[in-house]
Amino acid sequence: MTTLAQGRTIAAACPLQRRFWRSSVVGGLLESRSGLRGLPESQRPRGLHAATEPLPTMVLDALNAIVGADKVSTGLAVREQHARDESYHADSDGIFPPHAVVFPSSTEQVAEIVKLCAQNDIAIVPSGACTSLEGHLAALKGGVSVNMRDMKEVLEVNASDMDCRVQAGVTRIQLNEFIRDTGLFFPVDPGADASFGGMASTRASGTNAVRYGTMRDNVLGITAVLADGSIVRTGGRARKSSTGYDLTRLLIGSEGTLGIITEVTIRLHGQPEAISSAVCEFESLHGAVDATIAIIQCGIPVARVELLDSATCDAVNKYSKMNLAVVPTLFFEFHGSSSAVAEQAQQVGDLVAEFGGSGFKWSASPEERSQLWKARHDAYYASIALRPGCKGMPTDACVPISRLADCILETEKDLKETGLVGPMLGHVGDGNFHMCLAIDVADKHEVQMAKDFGARLARRAISMGGTCSGEHGVGYGKLPFLDEEHGPVAVQMMRSIKSALDPKGLLNPGKMGS
Repeated sequence: MTTLAQGRTIAAACPLQRRFWRSSVVGGLLESRSGLRGLPESQRPRGLHAATEPLPTMVLDALNAIVGADKVSTGLAVREQHARDESYHADSDGIFPPHAVVFPSSTEQVAEIVKLCAQNDIAIVPSGACTSLEGHLAALKGGVSVNMRDMKEVLEVNASDMDCRVQAGVTRIQLNEFIRDTGLFFPVDPGADASFGGMASTRASGTNAVRYGTMRDNVLGITAVLADGSIVRTGGRARKSSTGYDLTRLLIGSEGTLGIITEVTIRLHGQPEAISSAVCEFESLHGAVDATIAIIQCGIPVARVELLDSATCDAVNKYSKMNLAVVPTLFFEFHGSSSAVAEQAQQVGDLVAEFGGSGFKWSASPEERSQLWKARHDAYYASIALRPGCKGMPTDACVPISRLADCILETEKDLKETGLVGPMLGHVGDGNFHMCLAIDVADKHEVQMAKDFGARLARRAISMGGTCSGEHGVGYGKLPFLDEEHGPVAVQMMRSIKSALDPKGLLNPGKMGS
């Protein structure tokens, strides 16, 4: 067995070309410290972080030369910040920080950084607003975090063609402010003010996907840096093409494992003439879900339809100072002309009454609508606030809409039997729902119960013809379920693609395709 001292001696002997050594001694120490020891193999991140040495001085000097010394950080606080997302993973599994964080401002700088890392066998983890939820940012093998914070430029707006091109660090709110006077907007709204690079990398969607689709449907083209530092531009501004492999869709949802997205060309939509929102209360979750199914099947073009269970309504009331009835509740939003919005609201009001809906209230007031959706977007933090001092363990699943009621009701029963605190809310118009568990990460038994609950939910959704994640993505948190969802042949195909594009396995290692 290699000792710590021997390991350092070996590493020091070849500082530029070393692969950061991982002795069983170091791995065991970190495993014990992070609480991973004793967890089932299916719940453990692959490739424990065991690099203890800093980056070679010559590599740091080269990074400084590429982006400037003020854009390279090796401070522990900054490195740990870029190893955390919005979930519980860093608190329960341990923090896996990179060795350095770099802030480039152009595609060309990213390419030079990647070439440098490739020459020295150093892992690379891209990051943006750090709002992901499944451990996507964990630098399981150390290396360099390439953060897109300074890539904030809107490069091109083509109002007549309803598209634009942005750098990866531009956020959804920033873009909509920038193009507000054009009469256009970008609709994909995952809740957090995420960056476009991150949203494309995780194939994000959100509350209005039922009408406008997900990032997969709204990205026309991508500029990305591949594992060898080469720059690829995929897709284009044409609304359709029948040439070549669809490389744009290959990179969307790849979570930084196939390339680093630096620019995104996206589809824009016209701002609706009128917008209204509505709230409706139900006696049961079953009634609310069945009403949603009926609305979708009738072809009513709702822009958003969100389900909050009674626990979520209670949490939102306390956190956002709302006055919702503490019962299963649907939030709606309608887009269109003034007459179309009124007609949609009337149709939905008539339908929900047939499924036990009551107190249907709709309003065109921008202030009321803003308050309603802010409360909905704050529901995650409201859920955590139910248990002060605890952390959020959000998980999601998506099933065919005909199985949604079964999946939600079985999940609610499972939750009650575990005794965990976990409000439920969902974008039920497309069969996607979230469980927002509030857990004490210091209580290892509770953490394990929560992970087991999440695993049962994932398998329940898969067994119903659905997916273990409709929005949150894979990271390392959902990695164990890929075989069950896609099958060994499809997963091996993913690994083959990863191996072809990243033969050294340097891009976000330990995640998809590894």
